[in-house]
Amino acid sequence: MIANDSRGTFVERRRPKSVRFRIGASLGVLVAFLLWFPVGAQIPTLRYGEGVPAEARLISKRALEYLSASQGDNGAWQGGQSGAGITGICLMALMSGGEDPDFGIYSEHIRRALQRIIIDQNSATGMISGPGHGSMYHHGFAMLALSEAYGMVDEQRLWQESQIPLERRRTIGQALELAVRCTVTAQKNNPWKGWRYSASSTDADTTVTGTMLMGLLGARNAGLSVPNEAVTGALGFFRLNTMSDGNVSYQPASSHGSGLTRSAIATLVYAIAKQKDTEEYQLASASIKSRVDQPDQGHKHYYRYYMAQALFQSDPATWQTWNRRLIEQLLSEQREDGSFTSGHGQPYATGMTVLALALNYRLLPVYER
Repeated sequence: MIANDSRGTFVERRRPKSVRFRIGASLGVLVAFLLWFPVGAQIPTLRYGEGVPAEARLISKRALEYLSASQGDNGAWQGGQSGAGITGICLMALMSGGEDPDFGIYSEHIRRALQRIIIDQNSATGMISGPGHGSMYHHGFAMLALSEAYGMVDEQRLWQESQIPLERRRTIGQALELAVRCTVTAQKNNPWKGWRYSASSTDADTTVTGTMLMGLLGARNAGLSVPNEAVTGALGFFRLNTMSDGNVSYQPASSHGSGLTRSAIATLVYAIAKQKDTEEYQLASASIKSRVDQPDQGHKHYYRYYMAQALFQSDPATWQTWNRRLIEQLLSEQREDGSFTSGHGQPYATGMTVLALALNYRLLPVYER
C-alpha cells in the first residue's frame, strides 16, 4: 500500500503475505478472513462484490465467455491490435470477477495469458511488448496486469505441464521486477520524468505517463520496491499539465481539446498516489464531475475505463449514477457473442469494458479506495 509520511514523501507498506497470497481463493473464506482486516481498509462487503447489479453481472459474464473462447493457444488474443498490452487487459478482465485464478473456470486462460506476457518480455531490458510491438502502452498495461496477478496466482502452478523451455520461464515476481526496472530506467533518461511511446523517448505525454504510473503504483501496492523519485517525478509531470480549470493537457504547452479522459487519468493517479489533498487533484476531480454528462470523446472504451476508476475514487455517489447509465449503454452495445467492437479490435474493447464494470466487484487491488 502507499501512504504519505509527515514529510509528504512516499512510504511503501507491503501487504501482509497472507493477504497478498491467493487473494482470489474462496470468497466465503476471504470475507470471514477480512472481518479482522486492519481499520481503514475497505469494508469486506464493499470490497468483494456484494450488491452487483444483475445487468452488470450478465454483461461481464457474456464478455468473459467471449474472451475465454477467443484466446489463442499461445495465450494471446488476435483481432485488431494485439500485443502484451492487450493480453494484460484481457488477463485483468478474466481476474476481475472473483473466479479462483488457480482452480476457477478461467484458471487455464489466466495461466496462458501470464505465460504469454512473461515470454513477451525482453530478458535483457525488461520491456514487455511482444513481437513487432515496441509501445510503452503495451508495457504499462502488461506491468499492471503482472502486479494484479502477483500474490493472487500460485507461482508453483504457473508453468506446470508447460512446453516452454526452462530458460524462457520466470516467476511473476521476477517479471514484474524486471518491468519496473525498465520503466524506471526509461523515466531517468526522460527530461520530463514521464514516458511516451518508446522507452528511449525524450518527450512525454499524460496518457502514456498515466498508464506507466498506474503500473508502478500497482507494483508498489503488490509489495515491490519502487523508487520514491519515480512516483514523485511522474506526479510532477501531471501537475505541470494540470490547468487552472481542471483540464489536463496532452503535453506541456498543448491542449488537444477539452481533455476529459486526461482529467480522469490525472484524478485517478493523484488518488491512487494518496495526493487527494493537493490543489491539482481538486481541480481535476471537480472538472470530471462537472462534465460527467458529456458524451464519449473519441476512444470511448479508453474513456470509460479511466472515467469509471476516477469517479469511483473521487465521488462514489456520482460514480453510481454514471455506472447505471454505462450499464444501460453496454446492454445495447454488446454483440451476440458477448464481445464489444472497436477500431483496436474486439478483444481490446471487450477487455476494457469488463474493467470499466469491475468497480462493481472491487476485486482487483487497483480498485481499492
